[in-house]
Amino acid sequence: MPFADIKTNKAIVVDSTHPNGFMLSHWRGAPTPAAVRDDTSAAIVLNAIRLQLPELELPFVTANHFDIDGFIGVWSLLNPELALEHEEMLRQMALIGDFRELDLNHPLAGEALKLVCWINAKERELFYPPFGAETLPEAEVILCAQKFSYFLREFNNVLQDPDWERGAWEDEVASVLLGYRDMYKPETKLSRFPEIGLIVIETPHPLHYYALFSRTQGFDMVLMCYDQNKYELEYKYTTWVDIATRPTLPRLPMAQLAARLNQLETSGRTWTFENVTETGPLLRLDGANLNREEAYNNPTEREIYTSSIPVSTLKEIIVTYYRQAYQHLKPKYNWTWKEIKALSKVAD
Repeated sequence: MPFADIKTNKAIVVDSTHPNGFMLSHWRGAPTPAAVRDDTSAAIVLNAIRLQLPELELPFVTANHFDIDGFIGVWSLLNPELALEHEEMLRQMALIGDFRELDLNHPLAGEALKLVCWINAKERELFYPPFGAETLPEAEVILCAQKFSYFLREFNNVLQDPDWERGAWEDEVASVLLGYRDMYKPETKLSRFPEIGLIVIETPHPLHYYALFSRTQGFDMVLMCYDQNKYELEYKYTTWVDIATRPTLPRLPMAQLAARLNQLETSGRTWTFENVTETGPLLRLDGANLNREEAYNNPTEREIYTSSIPVSTLKEIIVTYYRQAYQHLKPKYNWTWKEIKALSKVAD
């Protein structure tokens, strides 16, 4: 049912929160039962179906936005037998769609990628892209019901035979696979700093997120360094939600780091940063000119500017900054937004 109706109808709430619902959500602070907690909301739903939680008898399911993770959760509750039959595929879809962590070593990841890219293509063709509702007259919470209606009707057929919709997904899949190959070429270099949750990717040019983040499992910050001193630093979505498989460090504000970089920057452009409450905060040159739809889109779809700061200097500054910022903090599960905002005030 549409999310607005939850005020008068108790429902299962997927990938969202509401006091009149039974939450199956990885959103930070959501009262999801401990027995079913997992990294994605779809995985939480699948765990709940396996355990046959009595709350699943509620007559309605809802979500306050449309994305792949939330859709898979809603669809699974409406099709529980099919969901368990395709459980591993659905789990892979949620990981790719939400965390952008494609792992082609998983035997079902290739098929899951086709389905994710089919949803991406149809979402843009027939409706609006993620965060695109911000430019429309009505809010996402209202408009997303149209997306759910369409995909709940069409998904079963494509799940049974993804190649049936090859024309919709093949271009994006090809882009991802080419980028995935680039991530394993000699000119791509990775530097890992697990004590601060940072991975540095040096690769010649921007790639599709599903390829770019394919080697970032277990890390929550990614510094992308491209040719011509083009950079972006991003906190992954893994630190916006409560993940269950490992502890994490909290997000910290980027203001001081941006100020330090601006002291060195001579290109005429300005280092800007997003608030830690954004889904995937970016630190980059002239990032203030991006809207949320552009920031969410793949790096291949936005202009990334050349910095005057050499890559070795930039890496040293960022690693040093976070080593100092995190020196008295330990990774843990289930950071609250209250804790994160308090740490932000201290950092500022």
